[in-house]
Amino acid sequence: MKKIIFTDKAPAPIGPYNQAVLVGNTLYTSGQIAINPKTSDLVLDNIETETKQVMENMKAVLEAADMTFDNVIKTTIFIMDMNDFAKINGVYGSYFDEKSAPARETVQVAGLPKGVNVEISMVAVK
Repeated sequence: MKKIIFTDKAPAPIGPYNQAVLVGNTLYTSGQIAINPKTSDLVLDNIETETKQVMENMKAVLEAADMTFDNVIKTTIFIMDMNDFAKINGVYGSYFDEKSAPARETVQVAGLPKGVNVEISMVAVK
C-alpha cells in the first residue's frame, strides 16, 4: 500500500503528483527544484545556491518520511549545462558520506521546469 508524503517545508506540487510516495520501506521522491518553500520564489542566484536549495527541499521531504540522506540509495540529477557539473557535485556531495553515497546518474537535458538549472530526485529505503 502506498502512503503519500507531504511537508510544507518543501515546495508544494504544481501538478498532478506528490512530493514523495512511500511503498513499504521504499520512498520514491519527485524531482525537487530550487523553490524556496516559504516564499515560493525561485533561488537562482548561482548554481551553488540553487543546488543547495534543491538539496534542502529534498532533505525536508526525506525528514517528512522519517528518513535522512543516509537512507538514500539512488539519485538522479538533471542539469541544463554539463559545465556546471563540478559545482553541482560539490554541493550535492556535501550532503553524503562518500563511502556510503548512493548510486547516481547525471543527465544534461534540454529544459527543466520554470527555467531552472538543476533538478534532483531520489529513492530511499528505511
